[in-house]
Amino acid sequence: MTSNDTQNGNTRKANTRNANTQNTHLQMWRSFLQTHSTVVKHLERRMEEQHGLALSWWDVLIQLADGPEGRLRMGELAESVLLTRSGITRLVDRMIVAGLVDREPCPGDRRGYYAVITQAGLDTIEKIGPDHSKDAWEVFLRHISQEEAALLGQVFSRVLSASL
Repeated sequence: MTSNDTQNGNTRKANTRNANTQNTHLQMWRSFLQTHSTVVKHLERRMEEQHGLALSWWDVLIQLADGPEGRLRMGELAESVLLTRSGITRLVDRMIVAGLVDREPCPGDRRGYYAVITQAGLDTIEKIGPDHSKDAWEVFLRHISQEEAALLGQVFSRVLSASL
């Protein structure tokens, strides 16, 4: 056996390892996307059935409640929501009509506006929160051990940090 034969054999093994690693990562990626889609669809359906509220509305309410003084500039809200970035102005307009959100001008910026959660919006979070948490637990969280949750939290944090 020549050194070229050894090198070719090592190259094939390395290529096989790389292909296996890529396949494993690709399978994980597809599984992640399918799981996310399935879980979100389930949570959307449950929230609509139980409370007549769109999951995108819940997302906006949570983002605003977590914002300073229950408010975010419209651009900040568009960047912070997890489910829908496009059409945030129309979404907020519908939520204003429902009494869950108000829009207030930004001092010193004639074109800027804050979206502000109302007391009715806070009451909605308090009312719906336990059911939503229960549904998230049943469809997703209960399938993950404490150790896996810690590991996934680390992985997602690392990916988010690298993506910024």
